[in-house]
Amino acid sequence: MATPSRVGFIIWCLIVVVALLKTATAETHSVGDELEWTIPPLGSIAYETWAREKVFEVGDNIVFNWNGTHDVAEVTKENYDSCNDTGTIDLRQTSPANFTLSSNTTRYFICTISNHCELGQKVTIRIGDQWSSASSLAVGALSAVISTIAISFFTFF
Repeated sequence: MATPSRVGFIIWCLIVVVALLKTATAETHSVGDELEWTIPPLGSIAYETWAREKVFEVGDNIVFNWNGTHDVAEVTKENYDSCNDTGTIDLRQTSPANFTLSSNTTRYFICTISNHCELGQKVTIRIGDQWSSASSLAVGALSAVISTIAISFFTFF
């Protein structure tokens, strides 16, 4: 039979492991990777493709890097679709511009300089498994493993 101090230690260890796993999963994504944040040569397909290849999670950081005359504005979907910067949610005019994904909502970013948005300098960031089910499968598998370990500890001791 487990003593109260042993059970407390096991619970503390499990909390530390879960906290470390949660912290370790936050990633930093540089928008466009090597392309960076610029007018894409083939239009908006460049950033659409880049975003589809990523899995963004709450806690991740999105970094916009650019050279030259650009900025990045977070806007509503309607303003994103129309490349309209009125009512901008957040405007950053200095590179690098960092945004932390703090909620499970889709976010929309455009460049407000001249006609850059119309030329394809805009990106949609979908949080979670909106593009792929791989993320939810990984989280489910991790939860199952942690639950199994916890049950094993309590059954063994």
